[in-house]
Amino acid sequence: MRTDHRANLQLILTLQSPPPGVDFAVQRGRDELVRPFVATADSVSFAITLTLGPLLADGSPNFRGPFAQGTPADRFVYVNSGFYAGQMGTPWERRAKIKLADIPIALVERAAGNPNAAIEARIEGTMNDLAPVSRTPL
Repeated sequence: MRTDHRANLQLILTLQSPPPGVDFAVQRGRDELVRPFVATADSVSFAITLTLGPLLADGSPNFRGPFAQGTPADRFVYVNSGFYAGQMGTPWERRAKIKLADIPIALVERAAGNPNAAIEARIEGTMNDLAPVSRTPL
């Protein structure tokens, strides 16, 4: 990977077909919640910035920054729903791990450091039981 390891990487997370009446937020750090920049009946989208640290020993990207949760070898972004997204009076208390290792390295190399580029990940916002997504959706 030739990308400058100090580069920023713009990521757009879009939940498709979210359940109605459920709030969603991305977790920043331990307890800060970031609201979507677009929310419609059909989708909910978040824009976040990750920082690339020095490459990992296996040559894979080292995603860092306040949105990157987990260990360097197992980074993910939390998408919280219901109570965990700050919604009161809801029966839902869920969060999903969006694994960053699943982003192809070629996409990271093309988008890193380019303020006009972003990687978009689309996931289903509703589980088979019609509840908000609550596990690694990949």
